[in-house]
Amino acid sequence: MTALPLVIVAYSIALIVLAAWIGRRVRESSDFFVGGRTLSTGLLFSTFLAANIGAGSTVGATGYGYTDGFAAWWWNGSAGLGSLVLAFWVGPKIWAEAKRLGLFTVGDFLEHHFGSGVRVLAAALIWLGSLAILGAQIKGAAEVLHVSGVPLAAGALIASAAVTAYFTFGGLLSAASVNRVQLVVVLGGFLVATPYAADSVGGLGIALSDDSSFWRGAGVGWPTLFLLAPAFFLSPGLIQKAFGARDERTLRRGVALNGFALMAFACLPMLIGLVARTMHPGLERPDMALPTVLAQDVPALVGSFALAAVFSAELSSADAVLFMLSTSGARDFYRGLLRPSASDADVLRMARLLAVGGGVIGFLLTFVFDSVVSALTMFYSVMVVTLFAPILGGLYLPRAGRWGAVAAMLVGVATLLVTHLATGGAGYGWAAPSFLGLVASALTYVVLAVF
Repeated sequence: MTALPLVIVAYSIALIVLAAWIGRRVRESSDFFVGGRTLSTGLLFSTFLAANIGAGSTVGATGYGYTDGFAAWWWNGSAGLGSLVLAFWVGPKIWAEAKRLGLFTVGDFLEHHFGSGVRVLAAALIWLGSLAILGAQIKGAAEVLHVSGVPLAAGALIASAAVTAYFTFGGLLSAASVNRVQLVVVLGGFLVATPYAADSVGGLGIALSDDSSFWRGAGVGWPTLFLLAPAFFLSPGLIQKAFGARDERTLRRGVALNGFALMAFACLPMLIGLVARTMHPGLERPDMALPTVLAQDVPALVGSFALAAVFSAELSSADAVLFMLSTSGARDFYRGLLRPSASDADVLRMARLLAVGGGVIGFLLTFVFDSVVSALTMFYSVMVVTLFAPILGGLYLPRAGRWGAVAAMLVGVATLLVTHLATGGAGYGWAAPSFLGLVASALTYVVLAVF
């Protein structure tokens, strides 16, 4: 697979060229932030699914298949179920409000309901978590190149440079078009590679003869719903992508199709993980299960295509995080806090500068986290606990007001951190620290809203 790095570099250049061509149409911040609210069902579906199939959905989910067997389905399956909540419940309502009020980001929504203080607090907490997930996506892409002999640092540099370049040209407008290409590569690679991987252990029947439980493993299972499902209907990046839909019907169809596709896709990395635990029982790190199978257990051409698909998946998720970082920074911090009088051109310029800065920080963070899953878990935990009460409360029970939202966010994050430290991250039984933080935040908000 010595040609793989050259193929991936050429592929990355092609994505950048496409983004630059699309980016010529970006003249205003509304184009960069919400694609001018013109995304069709197909574009919305592809940009959502491409964003949602990233390091955790490929490298991380296969690692769970390696350690936990069938229970690995819940990693991607939970994301799909959460997407259905966004499609049919949260998304249409918040889209209608955003359209009516001219809102571009979740920060705009929070300021409308609870004031600028809540907006800045939420943005600060989400920035910390977003940087962690960006580092995870870039690390996952670097792992792909590493199996073909590229040093991890060089692989991370290639990945971060590629995603930063193509996203910076046009924001959501260019990313949505690039994501369509990436999605074809990702799904094609996994659909081709999985049958070959199953054949390497004697066929699909043998791969499925594993005696693990579907409902719960050591690290993942049905309780994963409490962590991941809310993350996929509360994520500022995904909600902002939903703002780009041209109408509510488009939003429901595009996001729902993404949810069903995620639940189907969940079977593929799970199966490859089962193959890896049979063929390579002594792997030092579960994160290496996917690249190991693709490098050693399938035909070279198929493995190269699938590894390119994994690389593409990491880039598409990384651009979703850059999207969240740059637009939140430009609207929530720059215009919302530092320069309220900034022009539209100033905001657009700042969004692009922040995208470049985020790419650099994401590259540096690849040297901090030991695994993809550890970074993703940190991000999802902080995001869910921070946003659950103010977003749902703003939509359905806004009377708690500014201090109710602030109290809910602080109590939730404090509960998360204290429980994590007290239990070493294990929580109590099936109640993970993130779930307990979510419950504490919700109860705090409801009590202050009612009384």
